[in-house]
This record gives sequence, C-alpha cells and structure tokens, in this order.
Amino acid sequence: MKKKIVLILSALAFVSCDFFKETDDRVPVARVGESYLYKEDVEGLVVEGTPKEDSIQIVNGFITRWATQQLLLDGAERNLPEEKQTDFDKLVDQYKNDLYTKAYLEALVIKSIDTIVDEAQAKQVYEANQEAFKLNEELVKFRYITIPQNAINEDEIEERFKRFDAQDKRYLDSISVQFKSYSLNDSMWVKASQITEKISVLNSENKKELLKKSNFVQLKDSLDLYLMQIKDVLSQNDLAPLEYVKPTIKQIVINKRKLELIKQLEKDITKDAIKNKQFEVYN
Repeated sequence: MKKKIVLILSALAFVSCDFFKETDDRVPVARVGESYLYKEDVEGLVVEGTPKEDSIQIVNGFITRWATQQLLLDGAERNLPEEKQTDFDKLVDQYKNDLYTKAYLEALVIKSIDTIVDEAQAKQVYEANQEAFKLNEELVKFRYITIPQNAINEDEIEERFKRFDAQDKRYLDSISVQFKSYSLNDSMWVKASQITEKISVLNSENKKELLKKSNFVQLKDSLDLYLMQIKDVLSQNDLAPLEYVKPTIKQIVINKRKLELIKQLEKDITKDAIKNKQFEVYN
C-alpha cells in the first residue's frame, strides 16, 4: 500500500511539474550546446525583394557567425580564469549602468535644455575664441552659371551675369531652366574645395583665378561655358566670419549648457534621495 502511495505521489509530482512548465512555441533554427537561435532572431535580416539565393546566403552567414560566437563564448567560460571572468562581468555591469544613466540623463536634458543662442551670446563666444576659428582652407563668396556653348542668348546672359543688378537677377532667375547648373546666391561663404568638386572644369592650374577677389572667370570645356564671378575671398589662417561659424558656436554653447545641466541634475537627484531617505551613508 505504501509503495502504491509513493508511486501515485511521484506521478502527481511529475504531472504537476510538467503542468507548470512554461511552453516555448518559438521555432529553433540552430543550436550550440544549450543555446538556441530561433526563427524570430533571423527575421528582418533580408530586405524584401532580395533574390532567394542571396537571402539564403545572408541567413546562413548570420547563423554561422552566431554559432562561432557561441562556441567561442563557451570556450572562454570554460578556459578563462575565474578572476578574469569576474572582471569582465563587472565591466559588463558598469557598461549597462552607464548606458541606462546616460539615456536617462539625456532624456531629462532634452526636456529642460534651452537651445536658443542669440546674437550677443554667439558674438561673445566668437570674440573669446578667435584662435579656434582660424580657417584651415579658403572660403569664397561667388556666383556661377553653366550653359551650353554657343547658346542663342549667350552674350546677354554674360552681360547680365557680370552686371547683376536687381533686374538682371530677376532675368537670370526666370531663364534658369536653360542652365546646366547654377548658383546666384553670392552672399554665402563656400569652401573652395567644394567649388572645385562641383565645377569639373576647375583644376589646380586655374583654381588660383577662383581665389582672386572681384574677379570674373570664364572657362570652357568641349561642351559648356562656365561663368564665375568671385565676390569675396578669405585665405587659409584668416579668421572665419561669424556667420560662417555660427552653427559651430551654437553647438559649443548648447554642449556647455548640457554639461552644466547634467551636473545640476545629478546634484538634485542625489539631494532629493537623501531628503526622502532613499539614500543613506552608514558610518
């Protein structure tokens, strides 16, 4: 009788353990030891429209990399000294803490930070840090037009482009569909390197013409005519204009505010925790 009771209790224990065991409906695609890679882990790897052969190669490559990493991890856990593994675990915990606290502080900062930098503030930073705003390459204010050679109205375009009064600007704007490329905004500073990249006819030989203030440049290639009017030039090591570096100055000011706000938030959080008995230091 006792034997029957023991058997019944054992069976009930087995059934109850099986009953409370969580089911895992995920579909495995690979296994390394006790670690599994599931179908959901590889979903989204392949962009829609990718050929079947490429899709298989991408997924198989991912599975192989996962398996290799698991095997290396298993080997490391078996063979690395326990002290070394403890150090790594501490680093992982610290990295996790840093990620969480950084994300939380950034969220608090975004809610509170003042991102407005007025003209007076920008000028103050500019004047106090002029050495930092020396140019490392030339800046140019210029306008340009590219038109096909022997265009019907070539002479008029050139004349109006050079004179460039209000009426000429309106005229050139109105016929800009004829231009292969153009920029009539000569009030903006542009890096000389960007100009040479954009206008293919410019090279090391004729680039010096671009760096002469109040200079009109006319160049040709086999197909097109390039008209350029240089309005102003700043050389390397000249002080960059305030309007050119204003975005940089704005970022400098905002970054400084962020650092100050983070320090204040850290102090306030700690102070509130002490006040609310959440943080205590024992002697």
